[in-house]
Amino acid sequence: MNYKRRVRHRGCAKNLSRRVEDYLEAILNVTLEKGYARTKDVACELDLSPSSVVEMFRKLDDMGLVEYRRYEGVVLEPAGREIAEAIKFRHDTLKEFLMAIHVPEKIANSDACYMEHELHPKTIHQIRLLVEVMQSDPGISERIRRNTPRWEG
Repeated sequence: MNYKRRVRHRGCAKNLSRRVEDYLEAILNVTLEKGYARTKDVACELDLSPSSVVEMFRKLDDMGLVEYRRYEGVVLEPAGREIAEAIKFRHDTLKEFLMAIHVPEKIANSDACYMEHELHPKTIHQIRLLVEVMQSDPGISERIRRNTPRWEG
């Protein structure tokens, strides 16, 4: 399935696929970790071949979301960075929530990757508020932990 997301930026709407969103988030993650994003780093982050990544870098460049520099990698343009930061916020919020209810980190990360594309922004906002409440009261997390069955595998 090719899911498309309608994103408003600077007064114009862009249809972005889940794949595009995943690339922008990966570019941001690599950039935050290393200070730059080269093709091989993004390929590793997404578990893809470098040639597939270069192809998408060119498309993202054509969309005005990144500046692709052959042999150097990519730099997020302001529009691309804004979208990437929103996606990362959704992902981080969902992962924190899942881990707060004692879902193992690997599963929480995987589920957050799926959910970040599917949930409405208002839902994400409410989950963020719940996470903040849970983090401010360690007793909540402890009660959840006590009532959570042991995870197998």
